Amino acid sequence: MPKKNIHPEYKEVSVTCACGESFVTRSTTSKEEMKIDICSKCHPFYTGKEKIFDTGGRIERFKDKYKGFKRK
Repeated sequence: MPKKNIHPEYKEVSVTCACGESFVTRSTTSKEEMKIDICSKCHPFYTGKEKIFDTGGRIERFKDKYKGFKRK
């Protein structure tokens, strides 16, 4: 016999991104509004504008370490 009233309510939720983009979706969360840090309008994967952060010169150290390396 199937159980009744075991699933959460699935309702519309307003989502706002840090970049300013806003859209409405559906969710089981109890909140009516969600704030997110990144969305498809500002994510580097979708925009094609990948940002590379070289903190501490890691890329240069890697290149220097393997400068003389040759494949067999």
